[in-house]
Amino acid sequence: MDIGEIIGEVAPSVSIPTKSAIYVWGYNQSGQTGRNEQEKLLRIPKQLPPELFGCPAGANSRWLDISCGREHTAAVASDGSLFAWGANEYGQLGDGTEVGRKHPKKVKQLQSEFVKFVSCGAFCTAAIAEPRENDGTLSTSRLWVWGQNQGSNLPRLFSGAFPATTAIRQVSCGTAHVVALSEEGLLQAWGYNEQGQLGRGVTCEGLQAPRVINAYAKFLDEAPELVKIMQLSCGEYHTAALSDAGEVYTWGLGSMGQLGHVSLQSGDKELIPRRVVGLDGVSMKEVACGGVHTCALSLEGALYAWGGGQAGQLGLGPQSGFFFSVSNGSEMLLRNVPVLVIPTDVRLVACGHSHTLVYMREGRICGWGYNSYGQAANEKSSYAWYPSPVDWCVGQVRKLAAGGGHSAVLTDAFSLKELCEFQLADSVNLSNASEIQDVAFRMGSEALARLCERLR
Repeated sequence: MDIGEIIGEVAPSVSIPTKSAIYVWGYNQSGQTGRNEQEKLLRIPKQLPPELFGCPAGANSRWLDISCGREHTAAVASDGSLFAWGANEYGQLGDGTEVGRKHPKKVKQLQSEFVKFVSCGAFCTAAIAEPRENDGTLSTSRLWVWGQNQGSNLPRLFSGAFPATTAIRQVSCGTAHVVALSEEGLLQAWGYNEQGQLGRGVTCEGLQAPRVINAYAKFLDEAPELVKIMQLSCGEYHTAALSDAGEVYTWGLGSMGQLGHVSLQSGDKELIPRRVVGLDGVSMKEVACGGVHTCALSLEGALYAWGGGQAGQLGLGPQSGFFFSVSNGSEMLLRNVPVLVIPTDVRLVACGHSHTLVYMREGRICGWGYNSYGQAANEKSSYAWYPSPVDWCVGQVRKLAAGGGHSAVLTDAFSLKELCEFQLADSVNLSNASEIQDVAFRMGSEALARLCERLR
């Protein structure tokens, strides 16, 4: 195999950036990896071929967003099309059925919309989209929801407690609740509230209608006030939000330390958003919630984590300064205040149910936590206690996603070399891995070489 031949095949179509790739790996019981293999787990990430998506924007298609639910996955193509696959017992794939599928399929109900963002919860999905107008222009970003507790197994337009004309910036789905963020910095939440995850100051039984969150406890000895929110994330039964001042607020269930407070105001819960004082003096740019853990990424690239660590999802090792909590007769490891995990150079973070992924400045992906399905690390152990490499995805990483037991990455090609890497990674198999690895070494492609090594 000659490098010149590879470049010759790619060069005529070069228009940088020209292509992006989706990698999905890990637990595959419901086909959430998008590949037709019968195995229940797929440890090695492999690009999903454009043919699976009907080449939504041609063979050189790009991708805008990706999200992982408990056992389903959704991705947004550059032409605004939304694709979904995996489990569908509650209609979370948005096709009007409750039949799961192993291959990506376009969500037809949203064909008149240009989808920009998608969030997968445990059993529901939400998307932000702009209607395609007759003159080709786009208008206000609107929210669409479907799946468990969302009133339909087809996408339905949803304004909730916001005026119908409100532009939506972000939405995040938890296990049984959903929170949406407006462009004005307001949050509205709906779903179940037994653990206070809706931030209303009380707990409630049963499904709750949407309501705007308007009380944030910045200081415990002062009256709550309204705070402008810039970004949010929903965990299993807790929620975290980032203010315009770079401060983190958390609320909901805190029994495993996932709220980041030394003590809680309502038993094992916080019923309204409360500022995480353990992060004072550090400006944050992103929060991410897992099942019972939370991560925050600073403007300087430092990663902090807190909450349950029994599966290694905090990246601190098996016995690193944890408190012990006895639950159902067994000891659980937790940290109830933020702790510095990686001091610098983190660009992106994603939290799955019991694992964590980060993308580092030098271009490598690391993961840790529960790893029985290979979702968190290269190694085959059930737990990755410390940050470990997941380093065979070629291209520049733009988005990480983590679900119940699977993970996903969006990568872009921004150079001719990366386009060649994409083509080689897409064609590598057991029979040619050694040959392609030799080419990878000559190209200086470390990620491609590592992928080949895993297949040999």
